[in-house]
Amino acid sequence: MDRIKRDNFLENIIYFMVVLSVTLFILYPFLAVFREAFFKDGSFNFEGFSVFFARDSKLIKNSLMTGVYTVVLTSILSISIAVYVYFKGKKVEKIVFAFLMLTMISPPFVTSLSYIEMFGKRGFITHDIFGLTLNTYGMVGIILMQSIGSVSLNTILILSGLRRIDPNIILSAKDLGASTGEIIWSILIPILKKTIAVSAVLTFVRSLSDFSTPAIIGGSFSTLATEAYLNMIAYGNLNYASVINVVLFVPAFIAYLFYRKSIKEELDSTGEAHMEVELGDKGILFNIITFISIFTLFWIGIQYGGILFSAFSRKQAGVPYFTVSNFIEAKPYLSQTLIRSLIYSFFSAGVGSVIGLLIGHFLVIRKKKLMGAVDFVSMMPYIIPGSFFGIGYILAFRSEPIHLTGTAAIVVLNMLFRQLPFSSKLGVEITSAIPKSETSAIRDLGGTGFNIFLDSVFPNAKDNLAMAFANSFSQSMTTIGSIIFLVYPSQKVLTLVMFDAIQSGKYNVGSALAIVIILITASMNLLVRFLLKRRRV
Repeated sequence: MDRIKRDNFLENIIYFMVVLSVTLFILYPFLAVFREAFFKDGSFNFEGFSVFFARDSKLIKNSLMTGVYTVVLTSILSISIAVYVYFKGKKVEKIVFAFLMLTMISPPFVTSLSYIEMFGKRGFITHDIFGLTLNTYGMVGIILMQSIGSVSLNTILILSGLRRIDPNIILSAKDLGASTGEIIWSILIPILKKTIAVSAVLTFVRSLSDFSTPAIIGGSFSTLATEAYLNMIAYGNLNYASVINVVLFVPAFIAYLFYRKSIKEELDSTGEAHMEVELGDKGILFNIITFISIFTLFWIGIQYGGILFSAFSRKQAGVPYFTVSNFIEAKPYLSQTLIRSLIYSFFSAGVGSVIGLLIGHFLVIRKKKLMGAVDFVSMMPYIIPGSFFGIGYILAFRSEPIHLTGTAAIVVLNMLFRQLPFSSKLGVEITSAIPKSETSAIRDLGGTGFNIFLDSVFPNAKDNLAMAFANSFSQSMTTIGSIIFLVYPSQKVLTLVMFDAIQSGKYNVGSALAIVIILITASMNLLVRFLLKRRRV
């Protein structure tokens, strides 16, 4: 009896800590932004919104247009690549994913750097090779770079949906004489509509919340996220930055609700993965898909080749030459930030992965009353803009009773809970897959909820925990959207000094820092994959 009481006490303590942490570090900062936007000196005040709609309402149109066009372009590219890989099989998939992974393990604005270096007014391709002086700044450049940044995740989601389609449906269509194009257009696309909708929503929200890409290549074209960033960083206007973020939150939250509904229907309607089938690769539609896929992969290759070229070269009298001086110049940046970035990322990824698993345990297996609300709140950082989350932390933790501004803790906590949605979603999926007979057997043998977690949930989750850790580590190493508002000069991380270098025109140094970040995140992902493969063997 003493053991049971002790285990139940420990489980209740852990449950309370999970609920408290999500409430304190996600919900509280979220509400703090609304308080700042709507209240002044303790009374309701709509002045900030009046100023916004009188002066900056055009930013809503700019953000929505950019988001919609990015969704359309990203969806076309992602569907094309996913279908192309599905038709071509595993060998092609490995090559394609080697390209796509580059965009997932690099800072979100790194393609903008390459875009300037390759296609800007003095770009290597446009100016040095073709002798053209083009203005590549503005909305078109933003849409292109945001699409390239989103295509990898969307392709993985759509390909996962393709893998779950029953091959008998496709084989039956082939037996009835359907062409490859008809199978794609009349069968695959309609079945994938929920998956495509989910990926489109994620792309739209990411586009809305992206301030770094417009800040680098937007030129005179500004968006809500960029204006919120400028009002906070350049002008120190917390109230107006909060107002803009509340306005930005409205379309993001509508998309979030749609995402919640769509992802639930998607999970409910799909089963286990099926074997691949030989579909054939003929027809006009497939040729178009092939061209789009190869062109996109070629573009990504040029982008990252441009970063590599920029990192190892400089120009003298307009002629580029090989050098390692960019890495030498980047050394002070690295010596001040590298270890700090690794420590922050390791801690936030490790703790965040465990919290995500605990959310799944308490929600699915233990069915605790508050966990439905906790799960809802824990997903919000993935949807709300990074600037919203960062400003929320300043407002929530700038004074007593919890004063964290200026400390490393506020940066690490922001990283941790910003990446929590992926871990919590994975935790729910892991615990949902555990057979009820297994947990019932533990209870029948006198086990407690604490025993279920230690003896069933955790052993079944080891591989997925490693995946969650690798993903969260990569995201923490490449994040900038929310922590840029929180980091003091003495606490800067690699992505921030890289962003500073690019903003100050040191593109070659920025490229060298980008190479370092990519190598670190790639090494961590490869290490996790190697350990998982070795464990399975």
